[in-house]
Amino acid sequence: MDDSPALHERLEPLSFLLGTWRGLGVVGYPTIEERRYEQEVVFAHDGRPFLEYSSRTWLIDDDGRRVRAAAREVGWWRPGAAPRDVEVLLSHPTGIVEVYVGEVVFSKVELRTDVVARTETAKEVTALHRLYGIVEGDLAYAVDMAAVGQPLQPHLSARLMRIPDEDLPDSDRG
Repeated sequence: MDDSPALHERLEPLSFLLGTWRGLGVVGYPTIEERRYEQEVVFAHDGRPFLEYSSRTWLIDDDGRRVRAAAREVGWWRPGAAPRDVEVLLSHPTGIVEVYVGEVVFSKVELRTDVVARTETAKEVTALHRLYGIVEGDLAYAVDMAAVGQPLQPHLSARLMRIPDEDLPDSDRG
């Protein structure tokens, strides 16, 4: 018997994101060396009008083996004022907090930062643009970033496959 709460009606436009996603991506920027990474993203809900979001990544070597832990993000995806509007709050352990506004159209989400806040020791990030969408059943995304004196330009991209609940350890099931 499935005892998980029903999805809040305001989240219906974002329902395609729900689940655990894993796959590979590429990170690069003029100030860092281009590298491949492995990523796991989880979108979950508890019946209230927001999605819980977490992402963790690992840099990988040429054989696809994990070299070390890399970026982490946690946050919440919320419905905006209009039916297809979305607001996203993301926090990073590097001292950066991002607030996005955007729109959901079918199985695509486009987000732009409204606010980027940082701690005194965090690197300077001034703007981000994120695009998420379903491509042949996978979750693909791209992130453009303006940081450390550089203009907005490609930074990350990945393609993630949905992991069926039965393939997750019991502790990871939502």
